[in-house]
Amino acid sequence: MTVGRLWPDRVDGTLPILRLGYPCVRRPLTFCSVLLVLLFTAACGRAPSNDGTANWLMYGRTDEDHRFSPLNQINEHTVAKLGLAWSRELGTTRGLEATPLVKDGIIYTTASWSVVHAIDGKTGAILWTYDPKVPRERALFYCCDAISRGVALYQGKIYVATLDGRLIALDERTGAMIWIVNTTDTEKPYSITSAPRIARGMVVIGNAGSEYGVRGYVSAYDAGTGKMAWRFYTVPGDPSLGFESGAMEAAAKTWKGEYWKTGGGGTAWEGIVYDPALDLLYFGTGNPTAWYRAIRGGGDNLYTACIVAVHASTGQLAWYFQTTPGDNWDYDATQPLVQADLRINGVSRKVIMQANKNGFFYVLDRKTGAFISGAPYVKGVTWATGLDGKGRPLEAPGVAEMKPSISSPGFDGAHNWNPMAYSPRTGLVYFPAKTGTRALHAPDAAWKYNPNNVNLGFDAKYDGPLGAEMDNLPPASGALLGWDPVRQKEVWNVKSPTVEGGGVLVANSLVFQGRADGVLAAYRATDGKELWNFDAGTGIMAPPVTYLVDGIQYVSVMVGWGGGPGLINPPGTGPVKPGFGRIISFRLDGVARLKAPLFAHKNPPQPAIRTTASPQVAHEGELLYEFNCSPCHGVNAVAGALPDLRYSSKEVVDSFEEVVMAGSRAERGMPSFNKLLNARQVRAIRAYILSRAQESSPGLPSR
Repeated sequence: MTVGRLWPDRVDGTLPILRLGYPCVRRPLTFCSVLLVLLFTAACGRAPSNDGTANWLMYGRTDEDHRFSPLNQINEHTVAKLGLAWSRELGTTRGLEATPLVKDGIIYTTASWSVVHAIDGKTGAILWTYDPKVPRERALFYCCDAISRGVALYQGKIYVATLDGRLIALDERTGAMIWIVNTTDTEKPYSITSAPRIARGMVVIGNAGSEYGVRGYVSAYDAGTGKMAWRFYTVPGDPSLGFESGAMEAAAKTWKGEYWKTGGGGTAWEGIVYDPALDLLYFGTGNPTAWYRAIRGGGDNLYTACIVAVHASTGQLAWYFQTTPGDNWDYDATQPLVQADLRINGVSRKVIMQANKNGFFYVLDRKTGAFISGAPYVKGVTWATGLDGKGRPLEAPGVAEMKPSISSPGFDGAHNWNPMAYSPRTGLVYFPAKTGTRALHAPDAAWKYNPNNVNLGFDAKYDGPLGAEMDNLPPASGALLGWDPVRQKEVWNVKSPTVEGGGVLVANSLVFQGRADGVLAAYRATDGKELWNFDAGTGIMAPPVTYLVDGIQYVSVMVGWGGGPGLINPPGTGPVKPGFGRIISFRLDGVARLKAPLFAHKNPPQPAIRTTASPQVAHEGELLYEFNCSPCHGVNAVAGALPDLRYSSKEVVDSFEEVVMAGSRAERGMPSFNKLLNARQVRAIRAYILSRAQESSPGLPSR
């Protein structure tokens, strides 16, 4: 059934029964809801700016994470001649989210299960592959698909953080392992999907797992030896054991109850950036555990849902800014952070910017964390009416009460992990945005911490009237925005046929972005006019990059639909395109042809057997399925990136209980659910899946 609880839109998963703002959701929708290669000089320890070079050495290309390239062969006048140079199949139907790094014509990237590839940037030939052998049986705690967002590159080494919490240094020439360390407690449900970052000769990495119940932190390791240099915890621990720092002691005053027994959450699962001049590391933190403020007892719960700055040399807190105090809606602050020097009110300001999940675009002073400005970048934000003069949200009355409610944005956010880009030439920030996403929240006053399950405090059995209301709301929509961060105003908006949009690259005068329908498109940076597109055969989540090999400019992107949206497959998201994953590359006058392998079923399912279960049993199975199985096998038992269970063979149907309870397919990523379900419940889920197969087959009654 479930290849882990791989929820829809984030690294730090969620597994409530939640409804997004998509139509036709039959039942409450559930969701188990790099590189800064700072090649320091001996004199000052600062990385080269990378401007004007052929390479893409860092996660965002530069220290500032602009994802802007000055390379100019491919521009608004020549892009019409852009053609496929090569493609390389990677043998997976799972999500591909990595930013490829490029050094001297060699691409370094990650695919599913944290597998690292070195690829010839001119031909697409694989030079070496390193498989860290991530244990598939732990997939229950790998949120949002078996994805990895890339590697870090520094002084001849490639650094990869694996799904199961390891940090590994590889020889960039051969892929041979140099050192390996465990960054997390293997007895706890931590995971890592982010790319490592480099700062002051150290490799910096965070982790994920807030929904399950862990204590978040960011760690720095010596890049040469793997020895840990420092660790900054994002939430306080057990007060009886003492606090690691004054920052933790201060944070503890904003929590109530025995918060440390759930771990607290606040994991920094994405978005670490570095300013060498200020020697500050910046990162966002995730939601607290459990989700609902009333269950936690109230308080701001520092440092969850925060943008945090620490001194890179010591890991000590420099400043923090909390985007969603006392977060009640899964509004992580882990979205991409972009640095820039902006002229605001006639004064040059060193700023850091974020299009937060909660629907507001923030501009902060990156020296001090002081709030400069903030504004909603999408319409229909209902959880807050605005921001006060210090940037604290003005919550709408009653939105965090202990009762079922609908909020917008949904837990997937108005913008999530998908990288945004900034052009110093236009002064605009470019990023995918989602309008009209909503979530149904149903706090459970009887919730108790369970170390074997997600710990949201959500009522998994809620089947009340708000579910029908969600089904009748207008559908969500997606767009690519050109945003002016100085005026806090939308300059242009390109509507997308899909809700989900991929990460962004600014290549000179062009903005490149992939979409869930498999289309990679190029837009004019000044006004958003589409100038070129290509059907990549499978949906795209990852951001493109551009580089030179032998004087020729290429644009490359990882193509692979999956992640949370790809697995959960909610209806109403547009013409999404699951399929086999690949990396593709373009150049002017490229003439290669893409031959994408066929994927999925063409004909309706034909049930292997007919179920004789009663409607009551099938309904129970439906609720259990949506909570436990839909985060991987799709809402309403309609799969996206993984096999569709409605098409199960008789062999699979007959062995259903063995697969789910005994974990007979754990090595393939289907973990055992014997601590979460009993045999009767598994039979009810089986009955529901069979009934859905019958409903989907022309001429066959459902039961």
